[in-house]
Amino acid sequence: MKTSGADPIRRLVLDTSAYSRFRAGNPVVLDLLARAEAVLVPVTVLGELEAGFELGRRVRENRTTLASFLEEPFVAVLATTPDVARRYGQAFARLREAGTPIPTNDIWIAAAAIDSGGRLLTFDTHFIQVPGLDPLVLDE
Repeated sequence: MKTSGADPIRRLVLDTSAYSRFRAGNPVVLDLLARAEAVLVPVTVLGELEAGFELGRRVRENRTTLASFLEEPFVAVLATTPDVARRYGQAFARLREAGTPIPTNDIWIAAAAIDSGGRLLTFDTHFIQVPGLDPLVLDE
């Protein structure tokens, strides 16, 4: 992607809220995507998106749009690998020990972001609690 004059972001990981804001045309998200060298989407985010598609009225349109986005040369899907599972287990345990649990899917998303070395883009502040994750949390 082209850069907008600001420093590029090497690996930007999207959570579900960030993808949704991208689709809605959020200018801050669009700028960050334009500055990213690579955009990464955890497979857990794909599952959450599919659930939303199934509950909505535009299943085919949403799937087609997502498929086109995923086909872009700068976009890749982050698989759930044994290394991601290990990072999930570590994050889950640390969050529970600290008494600060977050939704299970978000722990998987955080684990994928940590494992990829990417920076998670999100609108969900609870990601700040995940040890080893440096999320880029945007305001509504």
